[in-house]
Amino acid sequence: MSTPPEVLAQLQTLLERSYSPYSGYAVAAVVRAKSGKLYGGTNMENAAYPLSRCAEQGAVLAMVAAGEREITEVWVMVAAARPGTPCGGCRQILSEFARPETPVHCLNHQGQGLTLSVGGLLPHAFGPLDLNQR
Repeated sequence: MSTPPEVLAQLQTLLERSYSPYSGYAVAAVVRAKSGKLYGGTNMENAAYPLSRCAEQGAVLAMVAAGEREITEVWVMVAAARPGTPCGGCRQILSEFARPETPVHCLNHQGQGLTLSVGGLLPHAFGPLDLNQR
């Protein structure tokens, strides 16, 4: 897996901007939309923990706010030695806008990691196609 230099630079910048004063676990995410444009996000913790937001959510929200609706590739980087994967909620959010075969690159702070697919992260996902069967 080779992360494009522009994506790696964006991930590293976002990682530095993480607001994670409680856990100290910084996360950055970048999604590539169908148009090719990149959208990024970082995690934002809150003293009231349920109000915290994940980096993947921020990236997808930025994409949707820009008027795009399809993810073609995802990168997640954590400030740790072990690569991080999206949490359960983020897996569901990614599945809303990505195909099961969409690659998700899970990276550590040095840009090393593994590549999975949205379908591999969330097999048998409930999504838009389930609702369109009416």
